[in-house]
Amino acid sequence: MIVSGSTSQSLAAALAEATGEALAGVEFERFPDGELMGKVGEFEADRAVVVASTVSSDAHIELLQLQDAVREAGAEEVVTVLPYMGYARQDAAFEPGQPVSVRAMARAISTGTDRVLTVNPHEPDVTDHFSVPAETVDAAGLLADPLPEDLVEPVFCSPDEGAIGIAETVRETYGGGETDFFEKTRLSGSEVEIEPSDTDVEGRDVVLTDDIIATGSTMSESVAVLEERGAARVFVTCVHPMLAANAHTKLARAGVETVFGTDTIERPVSAVSVAPVVADSL
Repeated sequence: MIVSGSTSQSLAAALAEATGEALAGVEFERFPDGELMGKVGEFEADRAVVVASTVSSDAHIELLQLQDAVREAGAEEVVTVLPYMGYARQDAAFEPGQPVSVRAMARAISTGTDRVLTVNPHEPDVTDHFSVPAETVDAAGLLADPLPEDLVEPVFCSPDEGAIGIAETVRETYGGGETDFFEKTRLSGSEVEIEPSDTDVEGRDVVLTDDIIATGSTMSESVAVLEERGAARVFVTCVHPMLAANAHTKLARAGVETVFGTDTIERPVSAVSVAPVVADSL
């Protein structure tokens, strides 16, 4: 059975349809002291697939509780699907005294599952921190689906070299165009410096791609550069549309035509579901 965390209800329903497995009933409660409880209704299956994007600390607690609840209900195998894995960008101790937060989260999640799937984590090697078999699912190709079919000499561009693979995958799936990337220097958690790319974008449509859009600062700076260089239309695509705080407003003010994301984080811009590629991995 598919068991949904509160943050992934639409995706869990789509995954149940894609796999032909039943969707379990779940309930969530917050007690007066602030504690949470996630519980599973009638459960009749040997395998439980718990689907939960850990976009908050509360979502992490819900996930651990659901893992335990399905074991209590008799599941012999538990598979945990992390459409978006929170704390994955805290993948090192950047200063003395800091934790490797993703390692701590992976250890906790591993205690209640037999296998883990996570979609396009910011650093692919985060799967090494799990003590159970863990693998990544690549949903980047899906980002081509909602793009207009009439893109003019498209350039698929990533905001830094590390994300060029996503741009290449989207271009390949779309069926044509060039790829390029910006040189990015991060000055702080919310401030970045963008150096223009060398590709001629004048009069051409540009598709900016990335794994996650959090504050939107990097993308907004990239769009500003493209506008200065005469790009026709600019579309923004990402696997994980976090869009924290005023990110969407930043992008709209920068001149973005449309923002497309997947349902790893369920937002109004979630134009395509990762359910088919997750179902294939299951």
